[in-house]
Amino acid sequence: MKDTRTNLFDCGKELFERNGFKDTNVSDITKSAKIGTGTFYNYYSSKEELFMAIYMEENEKLKRTILKTIDLNQEPQSLIKELMLLNFEGMKSNPILKEWYNKDVSDKIEQYFREQKGMEGLDFMYGDFIKIIEKWQKEGKMRSDIDSGMIMAIFTAIVTVETHKEEIGLQHFPQVLEYLTEFTMKGLLVGGTHSND
Repeated sequence: MKDTRTNLFDCGKELFERNGFKDTNVSDITKSAKIGTGTFYNYYSSKEELFMAIYMEENEKLKRTILKTIDLNQEPQSLIKELMLLNFEGMKSNPILKEWYNKDVSDKIEQYFREQKGMEGLDFMYGDFIKIIEKWQKEGKMRSDIDSGMIMAIFTAIVTVETHKEEIGLQHFPQVLEYLTEFTMKGLLVGGTHSND
């Protein structure tokens, strides 16, 4: 027999996957979990809090999968391109993580991270990736005049630009993303278009 928190989590996940964040409400979740609405609030303060717990778990699963499948010793340009591609594919194919591309939901996710976790928690593999960047900086492969945290913020900006693809123009967006990644890497890598003087 599942405990109530696990039951709410599982029922919430199933409904969010099927109906999306916007079209799932607390009463749907409690009905599915076969508990009273009041009991829900003993475990989660809101639908948003439950969704974020589910989102974080799915995000961690994606991160672990990416780290298992990728060769972290390849050259920076190839590794970054592969990481970003795997992250985008993973997010688009997961109904929970795909909600990131829904502007209303992404605003709530960003607000949650600012209040609860700090923005570094938002990046799909912050802790592991910042170590790789610091290693590249020590090896002289990546500019060391830019703080590793700032480099992470630049990559986070590239990842989050997808939430603005309509404003950028859907017909241009895939190419824009490729160019942004390419130009960013050229600017960050030692021996790219910018030297590390």
